[in-house]
Amino acid sequence: MIIEFVGADVEAAGKSVAALTASWGYQPEPAPTAEPATDPDNTRGVDPLALTSLIVSIPSAVLAVADIADRIHKRRRAGELIEHARQLRAQQATVRLVREDRSIDLATLTPDQLLDLIADEPPAT
Repeated sequence: MIIEFVGADVEAAGKSVAALTASWGYQPEPAPTAEPATDPDNTRGVDPLALTSLIVSIPSAVLAVADIADRIHKRRRAGELIEHARQLRAQQATVRLVREDRSIDLATLTPDQLLDLIADEPPAT
């Protein structure tokens, strides 16, 4: 996920959001300057036998509970991030979620909308 800061004091806004995400155990990465080179020898695949045994060994009820717990945890964090974006907007700084097709003001989203936008984003390579 890329977050862009627009406004009067973008440096302070960036530090503020970095402090919030650091409290979650995440360190922000600097914005990429160029597209990273791909390694043609890096061929990762999924072992079908290992995947099948993993799926069979985990009961579906445990997976459902884990998914719900994960969603609740992520929703709380998304809510904190959005609330922080709203506070920064009051200080004349805008926090935007940058996507390939558009950028969106975080302060206008609900936690579920933010999680859906992140889930729709293609995985980083």
